[in-house]
Amino acid sequence: MYRYDDFDAAFVAERNAQFRQQVARRIDGSLTEDEFKPLRLMNGLYLQLHAYMLRVAIPYGTLRSAQMRQLAYIAERWDKGYGHFTTRQNIQYNWPTLKDVPDMLDALAEVEMHAIQTSGNTIRNVTADHFAGAAADEIADPRPVAELIRQWSTDHPEFQFLPRKFKIAITGSPNDRAVTKAHDIGLRMVEQDGQPGFEVIVGGGLGRTPMIGKVIRDFLPREDLLPYLEAIVSVWNLLGRRDNKFKARIKITVHEHGIDAIRELVEARFEELRPAFTGEDQEILAQIEAAFAPPVFDDRPADDFDAAYATDPVFRAWVDSNISRHRAPGYAIAQISLKAHGATPGDASAEQMRVMADLAERYGHDQLRISHEQNVVLPHVHRADLPAVHKALKAHGLATANIGKISDIIACPGMDYCALATARSIPIAQQIATRFEDLKTEHEIGDLKIKISGCINACGHHHVGHIGILGLDRAGVENYQITLGGDHTETAALGQRTGPGFSADEIVPAIERIVDAYLDHRENADERFIDTFRRIGMEPFKHALYDETGKARADAA
Repeated sequence: MYRYDDFDAAFVAERNAQFRQQVARRIDGSLTEDEFKPLRLMNGLYLQLHAYMLRVAIPYGTLRSAQMRQLAYIAERWDKGYGHFTTRQNIQYNWPTLKDVPDMLDALAEVEMHAIQTSGNTIRNVTADHFAGAAADEIADPRPVAELIRQWSTDHPEFQFLPRKFKIAITGSPNDRAVTKAHDIGLRMVEQDGQPGFEVIVGGGLGRTPMIGKVIRDFLPREDLLPYLEAIVSVWNLLGRRDNKFKARIKITVHEHGIDAIRELVEARFEELRPAFTGEDQEILAQIEAAFAPPVFDDRPADDFDAAYATDPVFRAWVDSNISRHRAPGYAIAQISLKAHGATPGDASAEQMRVMADLAERYGHDQLRISHEQNVVLPHVHRADLPAVHKALKAHGLATANIGKISDIIACPGMDYCALATARSIPIAQQIATRFEDLKTEHEIGDLKIKISGCINACGHHHVGHIGILGLDRAGVENYQITLGGDHTETAALGQRTGPGFSADEIVPAIERIVDAYLDHRENADERFIDTFRRIGMEPFKHALYDETGKARADAA
């Protein structure tokens, strides 16, 4: 894993000291809130519905155990004892006091973490496949490239005041676990004639105008990556709409000008920039890659695993749901669900963070990952150690066997925390999870992705959920629209709206009716919800939800 050098440490320390002075000036009244706002946003500090919120970057979702322990300490020392992991592989603290934020930032710096560029109109935290460096289907570990992009983009003098925020995601696998097609720039590692490179996607994004990104380059040689990224962002920086923040994202620029025109401009700018990149970036990348050398894996039998799997049905269910194939023989990728039935999706207590840190240190080569699905991953666990890992997780409410199931719901904080939200997300997610737990049907249902957003900004990724739920305000009453058929993977698609929305009391029964329709129409137990939807279309689901007049069926309430 990458470790800070002297420059990194000095840079973060200087930024923290600068912000400490700015906070002091805000507290003594020297700065108004309007003057303070751009300064705090540059350091990841938001003013939410009830309190400030500090968003901390977890670059490409990778943590060491010492960093996770420090996140736990910060939660206990300056917040309410928990943190919230987000779809951007960040952690958010929802209740800090302004005067304590500089101390929180200094505590983060002690373990080589910060909150820089987790907000504002800049290039945000670079995200990556949460199985990076472990996945059996991986072409190469994308994290060294993500770290190179992080270093290039941090405090980039040209890109600190962009038209809007800008998000980059990267995957090293043909199976996209990083939602690359819903980002401003998505990078997919590919090979051409034995040479490594990238498929470059631009103009993706969700929010009020959701769009799937378009391929601007089928193959970009690895050594051309930084100048090409710089070309894309600089072209958009000139063309982007600063007259209307709702039309400022690069997806609108691509839509208004067309991908061919944008490609022509980017290629021309790339030709201008390319000579300035003389190879130093590749030397830096080589140094970074050395820091990401894979662990030394054990070669030992897995008899304990085989015995537990054969005799313990609870353990077997957890393995079948939460364990994925590792690239190294004898190893597994273990996903830790932060979606216990009835819990707040993505929340982890300080105690739970410490448990996960201890497990990573003892059984996981001191590595953890945060997934965009708001779960935690132990990427390198020997199969012989899985029974012990499961036992420890079970003792602390972390062994829910529901990864990819109907209760593994992505949900934004919604109106319980967010000043922008128009409806609650968390209670809806909790009610759906507990309803299908009561029915004991989620394993029969199988792979089904529900994603919930509390407003049109779509932080819960509802547009790309198999079932998407968008909470809106209708004359002071919460109303929930449903979309079906969304997909966040390499076959990315936006969901289709079913029709009129549902009240808070109606939404859970409506989801139940959708699931019943799926179970009635699927060809067999192996046909996933998304595959059934693509085969039969929207009409059977609309029939389950609405009567002949287009109103919600009475028995959906």
